[in-house]
Amino acid sequence: MTGKIIKGIAGFYYVCGEDGIVYECKAKGIFRKDNQKPLVGDDVEIHILNPQEKEGNLVKILPRRNVLLRPAVANVDQAFVIFAMEDPSPNFLLLDRFLIMMEQAGIPSVICFNKKDLAEEEKAQSLAKIYRECGYPVILSSAKAEEGIENIRDILKGKMTVVAGPSGVGKSSLTNLLQPQVKMETGEISRKLKRGRHTTRHSQVIPAGENTYLMDTPGFSSLYLTGMDQSELKNYFPEFRKFEDGCRFQGCVHIHEPDCRVKQALEQGEISRLRYENYLSLYEELKEKRRY
Repeated sequence: MTGKIIKGIAGFYYVCGEDGIVYECKAKGIFRKDNQKPLVGDDVEIHILNPQEKEGNLVKILPRRNVLLRPAVANVDQAFVIFAMEDPSPNFLLLDRFLIMMEQAGIPSVICFNKKDLAEEEKAQSLAKIYRECGYPVILSSAKAEEGIENIRDILKGKMTVVAGPSGVGKSSLTNLLQPQVKMETGEISRKLKRGRHTTRHSQVIPAGENTYLMDTPGFSSLYLTGMDQSELKNYFPEFRKFEDGCRFQGCVHIHEPDCRVKQALEQGEISRLRYENYLSLYEELKEKRRY
């Protein structure tokens, strides 16, 4: 039988089978021998050992479309990153770090600013405008008022979506609103394995409709860019792309060079100053990291 790993705890993998049943599986030794580690989100083949106890063996990992290292998950179609409009106020540098990580991985991002009910409408719209002009879809929502939920459902439909965001932004509230009530009982794993109650730091996949999965991840408070030189950073700011051909120098990093079309666009209000200042901060961070 085939299925999808929806959670992994202490050497056990919980696989949602094609029959809709969640099986507790152990990975065969061949994975260790081949230096392969099953990941949440993996499509797998399993062998059912005990249908009554819903136990099986994980025998094969099917080919992956992509892999993220943080969180360690596979087969992601898109990222849905949630920040609050207020309480807590958004940390834009953290948001931009996450967007860059997804750009690096080639995974499209959707931004959700939650707690819209706490913010002035003008502020909410101006914030959405910044990121929409960078090419990102932006949804303004309120889990409390159940506003924007249908928009979110539409954008998640038929996809495996990694849901991320700092603690306290309403991620759990939104995720709970998006789950069909009868699709999966979240306490199932906790009852089967007592340790389950202490696994809120683990990623897990939540079925949320036909061929629709939410990959819930632990809240993050800090992310560090890896695997790039400071000169590559500009490649992950999509709003720079349409202006770069106008720069005098090939390889312009849009900081000190003369006749830089990106800096000109910044002065003319065609590029967000907030985003550009975050670009400068991250550029300096990567430059400093390279020195040590």
